[in-house]
Amino acid sequence: MVTVSFPGLGIGETNLNPVAFTLFGKFEVRWYGLFITLGMALAFFYVIWRSKKNEGIKSDDVIDVGLVTIVLSILGARLYYVLTSLENYHSFYDVIAIWNGGLGIYGGVIGGALGIFIVCRVKKIKMMGFYDAVVPAVMFAQMLGRWGNFFNGEAYGYQIVDGSSRYFFFLKEFSIPVPSWLRMGLSPNEFTGSTLAYVHPTFLYESVWNLCGFVLLNLLYRKKKFNGQILLSYLAWYGFGRMFIEGLRTDSLYIFKGIFGTDGIRISQLVGLLCFLAGTALLIFIPIFQKKHPGFLAYQKPVLTEGGPIESPETIETPETIETVEQTEQSEQAEQAEQPEQSETANTEDENDEEPLKSKPLTAEPPTAEPQPTEEIAPKETETAPEKETAESAENDPPKPAPKPRRKPPTQRGTVTLPPKKKKVAKKPTAAQKGTDHADH
Repeated sequence: MVTVSFPGLGIGETNLNPVAFTLFGKFEVRWYGLFITLGMALAFFYVIWRSKKNEGIKSDDVIDVGLVTIVLSILGARLYYVLTSLENYHSFYDVIAIWNGGLGIYGGVIGGALGIFIVCRVKKIKMMGFYDAVVPAVMFAQMLGRWGNFFNGEAYGYQIVDGSSRYFFFLKEFSIPVPSWLRMGLSPNEFTGSTLAYVHPTFLYESVWNLCGFVLLNLLYRKKKFNGQILLSYLAWYGFGRMFIEGLRTDSLYIFKGIFGTDGIRISQLVGLLCFLAGTALLIFIPIFQKKHPGFLAYQKPVLTEGGPIESPETIETPETIETVEQTEQSEQAEQAEQPEQSETANTEDENDEEPLKSKPLTAEPPTAEPQPTEEIAPKETETAPEKETAESAENDPPKPAPKPRRKPPTQRGTVTLPPKKKKVAKKPTAAQKGTDHADH
């Protein structure tokens, strides 16, 4: 049980119980676990939405990556904390007793990044695009997770004395006034025993910083220029804030203890500094490098279809690929539009070829001589038989097989190759055939 107060906000002394509720009278569910679980669940749904909208990654792939990433994140967070405070763990049970507390956020980020790397390589998912979709969700989950620290009465800062504040490991104090509403009363505490003392609410500092970062990263997504830009922006933003906030905390993990006559170097502060420098440098360097190599980490927003974005983002990596796809679709549409016209033209040409054959005589005698008695060529029937005769002939004659469909001329990229024309000689149809032909139509 921890007593806290925010006198600047008008909140008096309040007792906080780290246990939210108990199941079956045995299992304690802590606020810290609830906030972590809630943050991970909301982050998961965010990644599904963002990756589909901006990266063209299927929801099934997000689920596969998420299952592996969650496990490796928890293992990484625990391993990071244990390795940086080995003196507090004397047995294997102490190491795996994660329910007793002890997680490092940087270890969780490293473990999650490793999980994304493995699954993306195996399933051939666009890795840098997936990282960009994940990091805003990570920052949101971190924002909620810090409130779990609040209910545990941990992750608070130094005692505030005369409105001064402390920051870097190599700087003792800054004379920067701290507003009264930012002072958190905490009891019991390491400074004055059971007396209420006012300290820095570092959990609140980082929670607000992460919330601002979450909003900024979502705004930056609208103007994304290259793959990995959101990831690098996260490293720069979070690293810069953590670098200062960690200098105010009283529960930091140290390395190189005794250096410069201090307690050592704060690990999280050092990692934050490295993240800030690396993220900022790459954000500056990559756009310059892209001017000479336009395809390097090139980003193209996925093409939307009725069912969502294209499932294979690799097909839209460059603008040239999109132009090729559009040209192919246009050529296919043009071919479909030309086919009916070409069929009508072919039918007309066949009819025109038949007319000269009908007018030519079948013998080669001179025009002065009388024509030999030959079989007359019947003119083309323009009128159809009456409906009554047609119906009777259709009933008496045996059914004819259905005519074979006319073979379509082969097409290739808008050109049509017609088969060679054949001369046709019209035969005089019988009465039965006339009625049958009319019935078939």
